[in-house]
Amino acid sequence: MNGGPVSRRTLLALGTLALLLLPAGAALAQGAAGGGGVTGIPGLDALLPPGNGAASGRILQLVALITVLSLAPGLLVMVTSFTRFAVAFSFLRSGLGLQSTPANLFLVSLSLFMTFYVMAPTFDRAWNEGVRPLQENRISEEEAFTRITDPFREFMSAQVRPKDLQTFQDLASRTFPKAQEGEKIDLRILIPAFMISELRRGFEIGFLIALPFLVIDMIVSTIVMSMGMMMLPPTVISLPFKVLFFILIDGWNLLVSGLVRSFF
Repeated sequence: MNGGPVSRRTLLALGTLALLLLPAGAALAQGAAGGGGVTGIPGLDALLPPGNGAASGRILQLVALITVLSLAPGLLVMVTSFTRFAVAFSFLRSGLGLQSTPANLFLVSLSLFMTFYVMAPTFDRAWNEGVRPLQENRISEEEAFTRITDPFREFMSAQVRPKDLQTFQDLASRTFPKAQEGEKIDLRILIPAFMISELRRGFEIGFLIALPFLVIDMIVSTIVMSMGMMMLPPTVISLPFKVLFFILIDGWNLLVSGLVRSFF
């Protein structure tokens, strides 16, 4: 008596399995017809995007693309104005004596947005002159790389200190050929020189930020010691005064506007 329902379930399962296997069978048949191999599995060329060159060359292109994407945060720090903003905001928080306010997320986000604001012309040139023509297959990868890096090269060349650039050129004189008059500076020399210059300028701005807060700390510490309150930390009293001072001078506006103007 149970034979009828069981048979219907079996037939239904077999029919479902057949429907699921139809696309796979068609793909295997197509692979076998296209010379995919004895087993009928599609070849590697079918899995890679079409283009000129061998399959191994396209694999290297994919690996290079994945590598660049994984290094994108580091590239953002190395060739943009992010370093100067991040260092200046870190000095501001240390000068105020605040350990976790503003939070790291806020400071990094503000640094990123200010970086995009400063680097907007550079990003636009790199996109219009390099990325878009490459997507439209109007230029090759080598020409696209040159067009994309040229705006960043000009930005770094305008911001780098000549002394830092000369230092790295002297260090690399035994490894890299020296650039002749009018030639482009090698990025392996320009990028580290630019990073050192940005760190120096960030520390210079940080010193100017921390100096007024240091004066407030010294004044409050002198008053506390003169009153004989040895057990009361001076930073506890100076913190509200430093925050009030920063608010009264409209510190965020002055700091951000000064940092942006330092690039122009």
